[in-house]
Amino acid sequence: MSGHSKWSTIKRQKGAKDAARGALFTRLGNGIAIAARNGTDPDTNFSLRIAMDKAREANMPQANIQRSIDRIKDKSLSDLTEALYEGYGPGGVAILVEVATDNINRTYPEVRLAFTKHGGNIAEKNSVAFMFDRRGLIRIKGSGDELMLEVLDAGAVDVVEENGELIIYTKATDLAAVRDKLSKDHQILDAELTYVPNMSVEVSDQTTVNKIMNLMEALEDNADVTNTYVNFDIKDDLINESGN
Repeated sequence: MSGHSKWSTIKRQKGAKDAARGALFTRLGNGIAIAARNGTDPDTNFSLRIAMDKAREANMPQANIQRSIDRIKDKSLSDLTEALYEGYGPGGVAILVEVATDNINRTYPEVRLAFTKHGGNIAEKNSVAFMFDRRGLIRIKGSGDELMLEVLDAGAVDVVEENGELIIYTKATDLAAVRDKLSKDHQILDAELTYVPNMSVEVSDQTTVNKIMNLMEALEDNADVTNTYVNFDIKDDLINESGN
């Protein structure tokens, strides 16, 4: 798949910074609350199940998770707005930024400032999104042609082998079904809806890589930002030299 998202791999390898833990829990809590709008039972609400799994993976206390679910009873939840911002970063890379905020008039200027401060700019709606496809993403332990065939038979549209794991892509509408099939015989390491780049921009100089990484980190440090996506293609040695 031309759109294998290297950024999602980098984020997993980096892990959450201790200094940003408060922002991380806010982000995860907003995701749980939004998912709970469609039902508070994770057995019947797959989006809520995914949001709760991510929170547990980040060691978010169960009490915090339950409080986030209980926010569905809070009228203030209606003020929580989801938005997708589009922009360009250094080197002409395309960036999508998902947010969940109770004050869009605060969040948009903060996101815009992160772009401009780090060599990028906010773009018009739909000027960047077409470079990405909405996909389901699942990670499981394992490798080899036999396992890949099993994954494809379960309904995946593509699969990539990486560091002893399979990165599995599904249609957005098939994520729950494929995850449930695979979970019968395999441990699911991660499952989420994501944006996967369908075209990539090659970045080959260290200075530009550093600028992109600084921009992505500035966006990730905003508690209202729920996820970020970028369509770069960077060599691993340049990523390591960037200090991330």
